[in-house]
Amino acid sequence: MDQADVIILGGGLVGSALAVALDAHGLTAIVVDIADPEVILAAGFDGRASAIASAPYRMLEAIGVVDRLAGLGCPIQGIRVADGLEPGALDFEPDADSGALGHMFENRQLRRALMEAAEAAPGVDVRMKTRAVSVERGEHGVIATLDSGAMVRAPLLIAAEGRNSPTRDSAGLKVARWTYDHAALVTSLVHEHSHQNIAYEIFYPKGPFAILPLNDDAGGLHRSAIVWAVRRDEAPGMLKLSDRGFLAEAEKRMGGFLGRLGPLGGRSSYPLGFHHAATITSNRLALVGDAAHGIHPIAGQGVNVGFRDVATLVEVLVDGKRLGLDLGDPQLLARYERWRSLDTFMVAAATDGLTRLFGIPGRTASAVRRFGLSAVQKLPTLKDRFMAEARGESGEVPKLLQGLTV
Repeated sequence: MDQADVIILGGGLVGSALAVALDAHGLTAIVVDIADPEVILAAGFDGRASAIASAPYRMLEAIGVVDRLAGLGCPIQGIRVADGLEPGALDFEPDADSGALGHMFENRQLRRALMEAAEAAPGVDVRMKTRAVSVERGEHGVIATLDSGAMVRAPLLIAAEGRNSPTRDSAGLKVARWTYDHAALVTSLVHEHSHQNIAYEIFYPKGPFAILPLNDDAGGLHRSAIVWAVRRDEAPGMLKLSDRGFLAEAEKRMGGFLGRLGPLGGRSSYPLGFHHAATITSNRLALVGDAAHGIHPIAGQGVNVGFRDVATLVEVLVDGKRLGLDLGDPQLLARYERWRSLDTFMVAAATDGLTRLFGIPGRTASAVRRFGLSAVQKLPTLKDRFMAEARGESGEVPKLLQGLTV
């Protein structure tokens, strides 16, 4: 029977990052995922892009993944938040010494880099197109039986299976969840003027409209990713619009500041919801990423919160290993639970609150929001707090998020 320090169910962005980070600290992992690599790495599989905040980006540097992403990420040098196209936007622009707020990557590029890093790591055993048909979490360890007939053993099981995690549900961990009456339309488009490495979040009562900077294409044309929240019942119609019609609607939301738009990339739609596990640990089990929490993409923090889970759990497990503790020890899991619970709850509450606040229609509500944005714009201390949160540097920051190995 094969054995490792941890068994990770789910080899997506967060599961792969966790395996690579553990390997960088001398811990071993068996990663089990049902997906077919040829399918999930195909160019048309996932058209989304992710903003990797500066702290998780430092973690990817520390564990050697950034080298595989060389030249693929577009630095985010500033963020502009606006209530519609009205004046009174809030600008977040770090000083020259602070570096970029984050980097934009297409998800398929991130997925490929992390999967290749996991497969290259000597302490990681990646088993794709494989399912765990049964898992026993006992007093002395975890034994998983795979559909290949193999059995694998570890002191700790980690669920990184995403928002519909069967492991979380079978463990009886309760989840608060609700569905927003919105879907996210995701695409990319070419535009005439440079985005100047600025990300834009434009709020409308019908939902936020985000413009996220991407690198120019091979022909030197300027590009951005679009995340557009529309009413759920409108999403199918928006997907069926001609490219010309879609670009015309996008132009209305953007106000023309990027010049002529098009051509348009492939379009896809994703339902928007919220879920938050009341507890993220159980007997010899820890949840990471979307298995633990899923939030509205309004602030671009989804995968970053998952990477914060990774950095925290790695530090907890490495400290435990040095102390000679069983990696499934309840003390270690309790430390992970305490460290992550407040941060994830605060991020979740903030993103949900923003969604509801900016969704209130009417001129009075809009005037109040613009007043609030203007007030924050004039308060450097408050702006710095918001920027620290956007960077992933708030609270007690794990060493990996500081760019240090544990």
